[in-house]
Amino acid sequence: MDKKPVVIGVAGGSGSGKTSVTRSIFESFKGHSILMLEQDYYYKDQSSLPFEERLKTNYDHPLAFDNDLLIEHIHALLNYAPIKKPVYDYSIHTRSEEVIHVDPKDVIILEGILVLEDERLRDLMDIKLFVDTDADLRIIRRMLRDIKERGRSIDSVIDQYVNVVRPMHNQFIEPTKRYADIIIPEGGHNHVAIDLMVTKIQTILEQKSFL
Repeated sequence: MDKKPVVIGVAGGSGSGKTSVTRSIFESFKGHSILMLEQDYYYKDQSSLPFEERLKTNYDHPLAFDNDLLIEHIHALLNYAPIKKPVYDYSIHTRSEEVIHVDPKDVIILEGILVLEDERLRDLMDIKLFVDTDADLRIIRRMLRDIKERGRSIDSVIDQYVNVVRPMHNQFIEPTKRYADIIIPEGGHNHVAIDLMVTKIQTILEQKSFL
């Protein structure tokens, strides 16, 4: 039997509900050997750049991510070795000195806007999901989050969405939908799709004799 951990990729635009889908799957397997790995933790270290330059970072562009480190860490987890997950500090726009110890598990859920963009990451996945939500819902969710949780103004959220988030979504995120094994409309509200995913994962785990 192949005892290699199962890797599930969950992609989708900002505000699509991919985090809700990821958490729903994770909660369904609570008590089992499962972990979440968020691509957001793997933004590139920018400590060598002046602070003014860091402020220009486009966090919705593929080049913002340190996929080399992410891939290295997934390979380690696939070999049942622990990793030290980096922590990104948005207040200084670079990587924090803090790291998070992550022990290997039998199921790895890799979540992020661009996890399906890099072929090397896709090749490591057993199941690829894309959470597909209409643009109007995505911007409303993003606006509510950024105003409530990040103290931003409506004008700044709209400006960023129009000038950065939307064009990056159309150029880099939306095209990765074609790589998905399963497309989940409406994110965490699609309980049927989530239940089907949980059943599929259970089947894979049983085949690998994990359950």
